[in-house]
Amino acid sequence: MKLVNMKEHNINYDCPPPCTINADLRYPASARTPDLCRVLTGEMGIERQYFERNLTEDVKRASYIEHMRAGARAEPHSHAGGEEILVLSGTFSDESGTYSEGFYLRCPPGSSHTHLARTDCTLLVKQGQFARFDRKSVRLDTSCANAAWEDGPHGIKTLRLHKSLYEHVALALWPAGLKLDPTRFVGGLELYVLSGRFVDEFGDHKAGDWLRIPAGHEHRPRAIEPTKLYIKTGHLPASTKGLRPEPDGRA
Repeated sequence: MKLVNMKEHNINYDCPPPCTINADLRYPASARTPDLCRVLTGEMGIERQYFERNLTEDVKRASYIEHMRAGARAEPHSHAGGEEILVLSGTFSDESGTYSEGFYLRCPPGSSHTHLARTDCTLLVKQGQFARFDRKSVRLDTSCANAAWEDGPHGIKTLRLHKSLYEHVALALWPAGLKLDPTRFVGGLELYVLSGRFVDEFGDHKAGDWLRIPAGHEHRPRAIEPTKLYIKTGHLPASTKGLRPEPDGRA
């Protein structure tokens, strides 16, 4: 099975990055944030490190780490395919409020906002990946004392961030020594390591690593140390067209 590593793209761009990066969702892909160059966005004080990108489709798709310096402002922008944000560090605000480390946001298709960095901040951002019928807006503080973490099998703890017909998003805590049986994800699996370390058939993954496993493939992880992850399942297409039926059966 081919595994695409973004280290191949670690060059100093003097121009915009390629229109497609890890764009073929049929293949596994991985990236290590320390290996990725920072790309200027054209807005002062804002840089990005891309995990995946596809600007050739009607709804532009991208997943990346965004770095904002204190005082940086992202001009008003709309979300044709929605935008998902997890605040990794620092504080930023938009028209709906102020969000510090640990906040999870979902901005549905058709919404728009303006970012302002209150401090230096780092964001995990996913654009253009909402189901067309998903119009739910989310603002969830995962760091608060009463966050609804749930105990699961094998000592796993999970905090649900979002659930819809085709997409489950959660934070997970894996205890050291955890070894899971092979699991096949019908709608694929995507992981971002927030802290800790685990290994699987694709390699050794540490904080800042991103991994995408396509629909239908198995995953066999083993936690080397206590590990915290952002996990998304069910969102990757089963067909090469990248289309998924609406609830009423329309494509």
